[in-house]
Amino acid sequence: MNNIMCGSISELEQLELLYKLEVFKIKGRDKHGRKILRIIAKFFPARLVSVDVLKRYLEERIFPKLEKRKFSVLYVHTGVQRSENFPGISALRSIYDAIPMTVKENLEAVYFVHPGLQARLFLATFGRFLFNAGLYGKLRYVSRLDYLWENVKKNEVEIPEFVYDHDEDLEHRPMMDYGLESDHARVYRASSALDSPVNTYSMRCIS
Repeated sequence: MNNIMCGSISELEQLELLYKLEVFKIKGRDKHGRKILRIIAKFFPARLVSVDVLKRYLEERIFPKLEKRKFSVLYVHTGVQRSENFPGISALRSIYDAIPMTVKENLEAVYFVHPGLQARLFLATFGRFLFNAGLYGKLRYVSRLDYLWENVKKNEVEIPEFVYDHDEDLEHRPMMDYGLESDHARVYRASSALDSPVNTYSMRCIS
């Protein structure tokens, strides 16, 4: 992620960035027939986009499409890092307060994918302070994608490949769910008769 702060690019550029990254996307329906607002938290450029611009983007492009029918939120927390894509507690509260009542009333479920221990503790501590009891009660933790498909049609939403990769890691290293084991470098080796260079990457799921 670029280290440029949000003040270094114009509001128009910030709006275009949010649109291009598809942090928020309305597409498909869950198994109850409700629209799905998919949020890929890792894609949110917290260093580049101000809270005011984010609220403007939501007010102009997202909220008007959610005011007339029931919907659910598919929030993918995989890969979130505080320093890169977490807007902060006060920002979350400000954004929540800006949601029109008609939209809040139409929200029926929030599927929270890959919450991790720290996210669960955060919401247990601050969730009722940040959000009203009605919204907090609609939260559904989804520790594995297989559980998500019990409520969401698999062919209705696009899930980035890194989410599937992390899901596979959790299957093989379940202690990562509880913060008892950190993310590990994963090694891929091309299938070839000759040894090929090893590519490794480290994926974090913090906060």
